[in-house]
Amino acid sequence: MAAEFLVMLYEYSPLFNITVISVCFIITVAVVLGWFGFDVPVILRSSDETESLTAVPERKMVQVTNPFALEMASTTAGTVTEGVSLQPYCLEDCVLSCFWGCGVQALQAALQSHQHGLRLRTPELFQEALELRYLHHQSFNIHKEEKGEYFTQMPPDLGVTDFGLLPRDRYPLVAVLTLATPETRDNYNIVAGVTVLHVPDDKYRLSARILFQYLLTAQGNLYDLKPLFMAADNSNLSGTTEPLISTQGAEPEPERPGAQGEGSDSEGEWPDTQGRDCVVCQNAPINRVLLPCRHACVCDGCVCHFQHCPICRAFVLQSFALANQPAHDEEDLTED
Repeated sequence: MAAEFLVMLYEYSPLFNITVISVCFIITVAVVLGWFGFDVPVILRSSDETESLTAVPERKMVQVTNPFALEMASTTAGTVTEGVSLQPYCLEDCVLSCFWGCGVQALQAALQSHQHGLRLRTPELFQEALELRYLHHQSFNIHKEEKGEYFTQMPPDLGVTDFGLLPRDRYPLVAVLTLATPETRDNYNIVAGVTVLHVPDDKYRLSARILFQYLLTAQGNLYDLKPLFMAADNSNLSGTTEPLISTQGAEPEPERPGAQGEGSDSEGEWPDTQGRDCVVCQNAPINRVLLPCRHACVCDGCVCHFQHCPICRAFVLQSFALANQPAHDEEDLTED
């Protein structure tokens, strides 16, 4: 009887096929939703609607004047037995002190003593703080107008060809820059610059490079210099791969002495950022450094529209400005 009713409904009702298809569709949807637990992702807004994102906190930075800086000269590769050439840049007369085979614990103790009251303003104080826990000491008097390279080498008669296997208890070379005269020490907040360098030897042949750089201030603070990562621009850079450096803490990287085009303390200019476009809008110049990844890649307008670095996708905790943007005068709007 039921079969005859279905046959009659199929023959005389044009909505039968539509009804069957609809019922099958509803059953299929119910099964799919039940299988996934009704947890189907739905896009509620477009990627342009980012006003509700939490703004990235801005770290306040203060630009200071650094009386000296130090780089490795590119003329020689540098080894423990053949020596290494250093290129200092000084705004004032300075003293370059080179400590070969400096003990790791001795250097850390010296830096801590600076923070706890013993201000390492002079080469003698720094040498005393190391407590002679180094293999060789060599110093150079540097005139502020000199731009030459200074060659330092471990004496061959010591017979030192390496500093042992890893992990090591000595740094191959620690270079310290301090101001030469008491008059100039009172004019600068930064009193010493400490550069820890790796120099290849017979046991560890990694190429010569700078490992750490520290700035010591007159107030007993210590800042660890960190490189900023920025796309190189041939029109603005002259062969350097790390054009900008910032310090960990409340201060940014001070001016690099002896370099042309550096901005003044009052304006806070960072000329290396000019000519580069924001990777997001491709319109405004780069003016923001993202922390902790330290990528300099976005402008002031785009930094508030995302929470992940567009270069490495790391979560952005803070940011700081490379240059102080001049305030634009607001135009008076009047209605006719």
